[in-house]
Amino acid sequence: MQLKTITSKAAQEGPHLLITGGVHGDEFEPMAALRRLAGPELPPLQRGQLTLVPVVNEPAFLRGHRTGDDELDLARTCPGDPHGSVTEQIAYQLSELIQRADYYIDLHTGGTTLQVLPLAGYVLHPQQDILDQQRAMAQAFNLPIIWGTDHRLPGRSLSVARDCGVPAIYTEYLGGGQSDPAGVDAYVQGCLNVMGSLGMIDHEQPPSKVCHVVEDPREHSGHMQICHRSPMTGFFQPTIQLGDHITAGMPLGTVCDLVGERRETVLAEQTGLVIVLKTFPRVSEDEALAVILETDLELDAPGSAS
Repeated sequence: MQLKTITSKAAQEGPHLLITGGVHGDEFEPMAALRRLAGPELPPLQRGQLTLVPVVNEPAFLRGHRTGDDELDLARTCPGDPHGSVTEQIAYQLSELIQRADYYIDLHTGGTTLQVLPLAGYVLHPQQDILDQQRAMAQAFNLPIIWGTDHRLPGRSLSVARDCGVPAIYTEYLGGGQSDPAGVDAYVQGCLNVMGSLGMIDHEQPPSKVCHVVEDPREHSGHMQICHRSPMTGFFQPTIQLGDHITAGMPLGTVCDLVGERRETVLAEQTGLVIVLKTFPRVSEDEALAVILETDLELDAPGSAS
């Protein structure tokens, strides 16, 4: 299986930047943004090479789901297997692209069932020069939240980048099963910002929109799927909103069975900002319902992660 790529190369040598969208088939703003970057909105490339993959997980997109027919999460399957299932083959192809790049951006959203506050994230790489480059990329991308997390998580695209020493960031922008024009615009601008910061194009960096910079080195930080799990399969009714600041012990919402005979309240386990919220009411037992960014871990100076 070969991924559909779009490549631009300048006459002058420089960095090779890989940008991917559609690792999950129901995340649409990245796909639209990368199609725009493949067109006339991309300024002339002055240095280096740009590789775009608007839809990494084509089988999942064609299903209209997060995953393909094998139900494997591509973001947990890297580095993949060239002889495995469809998702394992895609993971292998994606990993090979990452290994050939000098820098990597992986664009995401909350898909059809979640919404995520706009953020740029990276792993807290043990190699200081790579970590510093990732911090700079996240600052340049210029979304309101920057989140550095556990570098040990396996199976992700950023896990591949970590292992081969490629500075990499991922981004999130809302979701909920739509393609928000503001999100597409923010992704186009963010990618251009990073390209400008790498000297690949002539581009003036806009004023910073960064409001929060949090780095959390604890084990499993950044693993959104293990946070505030549903106590049962049923109907989730949140009592908070995306972006609310809440304290530990406050109710996030309730989960009830189909007829409402059993109802359980889900309480916040941390104090901070609600950055992920389950917006699709049907939930499965143990499914994550919300993620809280612990703002007590915030660095002293938003806009400087060094």
